[in-house]
Amino acid sequence: MTNQTLCASLSIAAVLLTPAAVPRADSVKGTVDVVTVHGASLEGNLAGDSPDRRVSVYLPPSYAAEKSRRYPVIYLLHGFTDTDERWFGRVPHFINVPAIADSVIGAGGRDVIIVMPNAYTKFAGSMYSTSVVTGDWERFVAAELVAYTDGHYRTTATAASRGLAGHSMGGYGALRIGMKHPDVFSALYALSPCCMIPNMNPQTSARGRAAAPSPADGRQGRAGGRGTDNGLTAEQLRSFDDLDGASFGVKAQLASAAAWSPNPKNPPFFVDLPTRNGEPNPLVIARWAANAPLALADQYIGNLKRMTAIAIDAGDMDEPIATTVRTMHGILDVYGVAHTFEIYEGNHVNHISDRMSHQVLPFFAAHLAPPPGSSR
Repeated sequence: MTNQTLCASLSIAAVLLTPAAVPRADSVKGTVDVVTVHGASLEGNLAGDSPDRRVSVYLPPSYAAEKSRRYPVIYLLHGFTDTDERWFGRVPHFINVPAIADSVIGAGGRDVIIVMPNAYTKFAGSMYSTSVVTGDWERFVAAELVAYTDGHYRTTATAASRGLAGHSMGGYGALRIGMKHPDVFSALYALSPCCMIPNMNPQTSARGRAAAPSPADGRQGRAGGRGTDNGLTAEQLRSFDDLDGASFGVKAQLASAAAWSPNPKNPPFFVDLPTRNGEPNPLVIARWAANAPLALADQYIGNLKRMTAIAIDAGDMDEPIATTVRTMHGILDVYGVAHTFEIYEGNHVNHISDRMSHQVLPFFAAHLAPPPGSSR
């Protein structure tokens, strides 16, 4: 454990042990709104995905009763092939965010609003990036989703009271979007972030193995075929039906190409792949690398230093993600960017529910500012 990690842990412990953080005898469950948010930034995407996106919004138990109270907001981003309905407990999954939030708040944790957009696309994930193929997901999250939330809920509408977190593809999105928008978010938590460095092999890439579901995970693909593999390579795919039956790694490669190497004149997927006739395509590789957080970080050090708090973690069995998380830790250390960092015992999904309960929510409880004139 680094000194920064130790200090942050002690800070979080102090918050949890304050007199206000005692179990609530009258605690009740929070509620979940399922709303539709129109994304002007997603209009006209070449994949034909709807710009009207489902969004799940967790409201804490006190929200309905305390009509004048305002709340900090955690924007939470799910991973590749995943959806908000799975993370919010409407489909059996490895995590149930409302149940976790109810438990933490019921035990004396801080009341927060949690917002998760559904980023599932025809490519099984948006990569939370900016592309004519999938739309400008970066703007959708950082501007339109935030504006909708502030306009429809009693939020504390300041960057100091907004956090951004995500798992896997969502962890990538949290880092990518967060480092560019310190005026919108003040605290970042990346759980097992994928895609930190480009790897063109779909069978061994951080986009493939990193985001791949575990056997007990229960995730399914666009056509309901978890684990299906028609044996086609990305270059051999000719339709979205082919993509539905492709291996997880091939799907991840196409989603990455849709996000980072679009080509409006190359139907049906409108992408350029990192290989051509089996040989590396240097220009596409360079375009992918330009979207990798390990390459982006140097350009946004000033923004990262403006953050109130940053945390990154990964399971020790979650390779190559664990290695890239260590590398990001090293980059932030070199520049003196305050952050916490942990490699814990686990794989890509088996401790995410526990991490959300014991690390992520306490992290934001400690670092998001309360409404003016109120205590935490």
